[in-house]
Amino acid sequence: MSQLNTVWSPMNLPSDDNVPDNNYSFCIDLDQPWFMSKGAMIAYYGQMQFTALTQGLQGNMLQMVAQQFSAPLYLGDYVVAEGHGKLIIGDRGYDINAYDLEDGNLTIRAANLLAFQPNLSLNQSIVPGFLTLIGTGKFLASSNGPVMFVEPPVRVDPEALVGWSDCPSPSHHYDEAWVNGFIAAAGRRMGLNSGEERQFDFTGAGTVLVQSSEKVRDDSSILRTIQGHLPGMSVPSLHQINQQVTQQLGQQQG
Repeated sequence: MSQLNTVWSPMNLPSDDNVPDNNYSFCIDLDQPWFMSKGAMIAYYGQMQFTALTQGLQGNMLQMVAQQFSAPLYLGDYVVAEGHGKLIIGDRGYDINAYDLEDGNLTIRAANLLAFQPNLSLNQSIVPGFLTLIGTGKFLASSNGPVMFVEPPVRVDPEALVGWSDCPSPSHHYDEAWVNGFIAAAGRRMGLNSGEERQFDFTGAGTVLVQSSEKVRDDSSILRTIQGHLPGMSVPSLHQINQQVTQQLGQQQG
């Protein structure tokens, strides 16, 4: 019987690894709390409970979240998984990989971060839609296809970028030479961009994680980042944003 036809049980599931011949699921031996993205759990054996970070936390668990989870815009996206047993997670058929940080600093797209051990601290990145993990421990991330590791200097399509480790945050690079025709210029005015026109520019030392496609999981992190800045904006700025939103809606619905 091949691995694809195997009937899995606690006796033959792997320990902290992908299910054999299945890059789309990962089995955690849960013996300590984990932070986990809502909806990532697909099955489990044993005794476990999943508590949202926005409710029900008490005592040591509440203190752990306060110390390790410094990303208030993302509190509603995660739960704490506690208990003992085999926890199987997935992400809509995306590849899942485990990564180990050793006194490291890694920034990852928020939509790709599935789970991480609580000895890692999580912070909001200055780049909208990304989170930064700091410390020593294991985390799990999904990607649309296998992940490639590349070193700077390199320019990356924003939709292919998964994250970066131990290097400065990227800057935006716009290749104006590519937009040299009337159709391309009109497309840009209509808000149509591509990796050939806009890239993230990485310099210095470190490692950049790139998925082997340009498909980004839909997520609400960018929306929440914008909403988080709205209370501090002036009335003229809010009117300008409202006009731009109305224009974009008209173009997409027209």
